[in-house]
Amino acid sequence: MVQPTAHIHAIGTAVPTHDVHAPFIAWASSRIADPRGQALFRRMAARSGIEHRWSVLPRASGGGSPVEPGGFYAGNRLPSTGRRMAFYAEAAPALALDAVEALKEKVSIEGVTHLVVASCTGFVAPGVDQIITDRLGLDPGIERTLVGFMGCYAAVSALRVAHHIARSEPRARVLVVTVELSTLHLIETGEIEPLLAMLQFADGAAAAIVSAEPSALAIERFFAVALPDSRDLIRWTIGDEGFEMHLSGEVPGRIAGALHDPDTRQRILDGRRADELTWAVHAGGRSILDAVETALGLPEDALAPSRSVLRRFGNMSSATLMFVLADLMERPAPSDGVALAFGPGLAAEGFAFRGA
Repeated sequence: MVQPTAHIHAIGTAVPTHDVHAPFIAWASSRIADPRGQALFRRMAARSGIEHRWSVLPRASGGGSPVEPGGFYAGNRLPSTGRRMAFYAEAAPALALDAVEALKEKVSIEGVTHLVVASCTGFVAPGVDQIITDRLGLDPGIERTLVGFMGCYAAVSALRVAHHIARSEPRARVLVVTVELSTLHLIETGEIEPLLAMLQFADGAAAAIVSAEPSALAIERFFAVALPDSRDLIRWTIGDEGFEMHLSGEVPGRIAGALHDPDTRQRILDGRRADELTWAVHAGGRSILDAVETALGLPEDALAPSRSVLRRFGNMSSATLMFVLADLMERPAPSDGVALAFGPGLAAEGFAFRGA
C-alpha cells in the first residue's frame, strides 16, 4: 500500500507593527563601555543583513522604543520572567491569530481536524493551542499538539508531526502554527557577544494548512543531524529576568564544517547535487547563510528568499523558516528542494520538498 504524501497548501505570516531594530542598536551601543567595542558592535550591526525587526512590545509613553522612559524595559531593573510571561500569554495568541487570518486569505481552514503549535519564547497554560482553538471556534475535540522550547528548528518538528498525521489519516486537515516573541527576552549586559545575539531576534508568527490532498508543496523525507561536541554553542536558559540566549560566534564555522562532512551531506542531500535544488534555509543570521552557501557550493542567488526574510524581519526563531517557505510559495512552482534549520544541540533538522 502506497502511503499518502503530505502537502503544505498555503502559509500565512504576521509580524507586529513596532520596528525596534534601530533603537536596539543605539541602546546596545550605549551599554558597551569601550569605544572600540562600540565601533565593532556598530560595524557588525551594519553587516548583519537586517534592516527591520518587529516587536509586540508597545511604544513607550512618549512614542519611543521599549527601552525609553515609559517603555516595557525602562527603569533600573528589567521586568521579571513572570511579567514577561504574562505579556506572552496575551500577545502570543493574538499574533498567532493574525497569521491564521493571513492564511485564510489564501486557503480555507474549514474542517480542521488537528492543530500543531510551535513556540519556544514563552509558556502559558491553558496553552496557546487551547487559546487558538477557543478563539477560532474550532471543534473543542480537535486533536492538539504543542511543540515547546525546541528553538529555531521547531517549525520542522511541527511540520513533521503534521506530515505523520496526514500520512496516517488521509482525511486529516492539520493547522500548523508557529509563534515567537523573542523581543520579550532583552537582558542587561555590556558584552558584545550576547548583544550581537539579541541583535538577530524578532517577533513573528506563521500558519499553514497541511493535508494529504495534493496541493502547492509536497513534503517528502525528514532528516536530523546533531553535531558532536556542540551542545554549548547554542543555549537557551530560563533566568529570573527572561530567557537567556547564548549564541556562540563559532556556530557558522561548525555548521560549515558539518556540511562538508560526507555523512551529513548524504543525510541532507540524499545523493542529489546541492546546486540543483531549491533551498529554504532558516535565516538565523547573515554569517550562517554565508556558511551554508559556501559549504554547499550554492549559486549566489540560491538563498535569496532567506536573505530577504532576514533583511525584512530578522530571526523570528521557529517562525522564520515558515516565512522563507511562504516566500518560495509565492514564486513560480519550486522544483525539488530542501528546507533546513539549525538550533540548540547544535543540531540541523529539515525535510525535502517538491512542487506539487
